[in-house]
Amino acid sequence: MRWQGNRESDNVEDVRDDAGGGGGPGMSFGGRGIGLGSVAIALVASYFLGVNPMTVLNLLGGGSGGVPASNPAARPHAPANDEQTKFVRTVLADTEDVWHQLFKEAGGEYRDPKLVLFRGAVPTACGRGEAATGPFYCPGDQKVYIDLDFYDVMRDRLGAPGDFAQAYVIAHEIGHHVQNLVGTSAKVDAMRQRVSKVQYNALSVRLELQADCYAGVWANHAQKARQIIEAGDVEEALNAASQIGDDTLQRHATGHISPESFTHGSSQQRVTWFKRGMDSGDMNQCNTFAKDAV
Repeated sequence: MRWQGNRESDNVEDVRDDAGGGGGPGMSFGGRGIGLGSVAIALVASYFLGVNPMTVLNLLGGGSGGVPASNPAARPHAPANDEQTKFVRTVLADTEDVWHQLFKEAGGEYRDPKLVLFRGAVPTACGRGEAATGPFYCPGDQKVYIDLDFYDVMRDRLGAPGDFAQAYVIAHEIGHHVQNLVGTSAKVDAMRQRVSKVQYNALSVRLELQADCYAGVWANHAQKARQIIEAGDVEEALNAASQIGDDTLQRHATGHISPESFTHGSSQQRVTWFKRGMDSGDMNQCNTFAKDAV
């Protein structure tokens, strides 16, 4: 991926040197912290890394909190200048450029999210976020949270290496920010108390697949504007989408596949929707909520 020398975003907060904690007993889905990780990542983390998955399982069951974190202990400071941090700032800047333009063309205004670098755990407006859940987006404070160790898990444990695969992860979370700005996330969250858990999981799948599609839309426009894609990059992103499909993760973690518990979509679905966004570059092609779309 050609990213060196491109603009870097100032919307990165680095709290990796601060103590985590605070923010309630678990991440709340009343403010719905939305992420690539979810229960499948938690199960894989448990299987490979010895992380207790109950934190995330409790989270998906509704948690016991829902109270936003107040006065977080973590204090953002200037992010480090190592290559990985510069990469994150550059990818974030690229998403900003793309979405500002797309919102402007649609007659709207894009508001930049913040991206928070943390280690282990972090207080958020959605409750306590933990690295075991993978990267996630919190609508309550309009921030993306990522523990960069997740990229090591992607490479070493999930079989999804490569810088464009890492960029896809960020673009997916920014896709959730787009959903928040246009009101999609709030509509899905409002259904939580009205439908069964299985039905809500199905809505969550559609939300996640749309974020995958939006990540593809970003890739399309970034390529047109800045020619960032090199040979093998698209394959990296498609492989990452495949490796973090619910069916693949569940198979690795437990040996069993439970479609009724999917929250992010199968490997094939994730690949299909990312590719649709990338091929079209059109947000209107990302309506995963249409009848029979999934």
